[in-house]
Amino acid sequence: MDRRTFISGSSAATGGALLAAIAGAAPADAASLGHAAPPQPSSFGRVGRDFPKVCGNYGNQNYSPLRQITKRNVKHLGGAWHTNLEGGDTTNPQQSTVVAEHGVLYVQTQQQNVFAVDGRTGAVKWKTNVGADKTNMRGVALSDDLVFTISGENNVYALDKSTGAVRWKTLLLTEDAGAENPEPCDPANGQCGGSIGSLAGAVVYWDGLIYVGMQGSTAGARGRAYALNAETGELAWTFWSVPGPGQYGHDTWEGESWKTGGAVPWIHPAIDPDLGLVYWTFGNPYPRTNGETRAGDNLFANCLIALDAKTGERRWHFQSVHHDIWDYDNVMAPVLADIKVKGRTRKVVVYGSKVGMYFVLDRRDGSPIQGVEERPVPQDPRQKTAPTQPFPGGESFLPQKPRLDNPTRPVPFYPVGGAFDTFWDRATIIFPGAGGGADWGHVSFNPNTGWIYVGYGLINSAYSNTIGGRVNTSRPLGEYFGGGIAAVDPRDNTVVWSIEKDWSLAHGNGILTTAGRVMFQGGPDGVLHAMDDETAEVLWSFQCGAGVHTSPIAYEVDGEQYLAVFAGGNGLPYPDIPRGDHLWAFKLRGKVAPAATPLPPSKRNQVRTAAVTAAAAGNTVTLGRVWNATTGAPGTTENLVAQNAMSPQNLTVPKGTTITFVNPADNHYAHGAVVFFEYEFDSGTLMPGESFQHTFERTGEFVYNDPIYPQNTAKIVVT
Repeated sequence: MDRRTFISGSSAATGGALLAAIAGAAPADAASLGHAAPPQPSSFGRVGRDFPKVCGNYGNQNYSPLRQITKRNVKHLGGAWHTNLEGGDTTNPQQSTVVAEHGVLYVQTQQQNVFAVDGRTGAVKWKTNVGADKTNMRGVALSDDLVFTISGENNVYALDKSTGAVRWKTLLLTEDAGAENPEPCDPANGQCGGSIGSLAGAVVYWDGLIYVGMQGSTAGARGRAYALNAETGELAWTFWSVPGPGQYGHDTWEGESWKTGGAVPWIHPAIDPDLGLVYWTFGNPYPRTNGETRAGDNLFANCLIALDAKTGERRWHFQSVHHDIWDYDNVMAPVLADIKVKGRTRKVVVYGSKVGMYFVLDRRDGSPIQGVEERPVPQDPRQKTAPTQPFPGGESFLPQKPRLDNPTRPVPFYPVGGAFDTFWDRATIIFPGAGGGADWGHVSFNPNTGWIYVGYGLINSAYSNTIGGRVNTSRPLGEYFGGGIAAVDPRDNTVVWSIEKDWSLAHGNGILTTAGRVMFQGGPDGVLHAMDDETAEVLWSFQCGAGVHTSPIAYEVDGEQYLAVFAGGNGLPYPDIPRGDHLWAFKLRGKVAPAATPLPPSKRNQVRTAAVTAAAAGNTVTLGRVWNATTGAPGTTENLVAQNAMSPQNLTVPKGTTITFVNPADNHYAHGAVVFFEYEFDSGTLMPGESFQHTFERTGEFVYNDPIYPQNTAKIVVT
């Protein structure tokens, strides 16, 4: 990375002088690196007074040309109104990004309600329930007179835009997602041995069709993307993302692994109306961390595919990860832009996400703008790994391995590796992990600077093959979580700046940029920030009452600019993100006060099993055993793979108490207990029948693991 790239420490005041000190350049120098992009295609759609689709336009640029709110006056932004859509419910996460048209906001809740809300007052105009089965709802689509939504019951609905009345509904994915599928396999409807999955992603409308995706890679669904007639709900076409017999790419799947191949499109696509192409990203193959049964590159998993928007025919594809065993599905809302490269205007699509590096491709044919090199990568014949992986020209916006100076510092005793390192039966810590990098938070293309803005996570994963009861311990207990934001110049695919923040910002924490030269993004702690689009200096902050895991939007009513965001929390990557149902609108000199500050999530991946007192455990921790909550005693069988194979896993201890750590005589293997990151005790290696004692003389929380089987992790809280 050259001097344009810098990483700062976490601070609400990050920017300006701090960035200059780190980069060795004044903020003005950083700002001068921006270059206005050429005019963007008018066919992408009009964003301004309206924000009519998730990510704004067909290119998913997440940019508003409204300029009333600026860097100079954003400090005067305040609440215009606030509505609790579900009566103040705090039990459900919310991922639906708002859309706005003619002064009306449209948004869904996980409770399966769709709302139309007055954008000036926050009054609910109508509310329609679309079922009882809850699922993540990520945004509606609008036509002239209809609102389109998915439901947890796998129905697609068209609702009357004025009243919310159901105009039609179409059932997709027709088998019970929780039941075994019928035999013999029926390739015509995709029921071939795995879960059928469920509908997912924001709906997209264009020229009489709506585009609907689905999820279920982790359960063995066979992926597909749908287009439906917007007026009738009739199925227009289906694209099967795991090719069956006779289809292009079928030979990239070993045996019958295609039947449960995954590769699902769980985030919405982009559309280029001039080219008549829809650009869709498809997820990881199944099984996701065990490649031994599915030799081959596994098309179209981990692919960006350009499909004919009217017929669903594949025009071209680009696979960013061959034979994925890391859950590097790179499922993002792809971004389309026209950029100037070496004096020539290029029509590009930006794709990448989880691996921490973007591929900037010509959207006509998929050819890489900066080139791609297939590099040899580590091999494990048991995993049937691909010999090479693609690396784009330019540079990654994240480190490609764990580091000791940020939250990717690995939990001790695990094997450790970087992107594309291999693993088998021993849980191995790798960064970027399964949650990114940058996961699915919507990115922004700002034509004023010409940069792509992305939120990222600094979160390891610990991978194993899942055989014999092993689990993909995707986030090792006791590790720390972090993240930040980065600006990437797509002209040469280099990093302008990368700034560490307090939180992971990769799971729905979308970024909006505006012509007022302000960018907006919310975090898991419920705080919405306004930042300078050149330096990321924080200019304004507002507490929304629950984690913000949706994209902010801008709209206008009667000449006044508003900002809106739905704050409802999430379950990833922090299990304890505060939840809610807060729909907010903001305007200059708005008078509605911020919400009460919720309890923020823990920045450490906590042990969350119920606490057991030292007295109840007999002042003893039994190694290699899972605590039986029913009997109040350690289990009777040694366990080498579970994260909770410490009995008890969560122990509360009065100061001055002596605790005995014992490896039972009828265990077969050595164990131990060592506090990591903050030294307090180290048992060394204990053979079966051996024990170790430690007296706790200071208060605090001490997380420890087994140095032989490090995924076995527990904590002791001394009071």
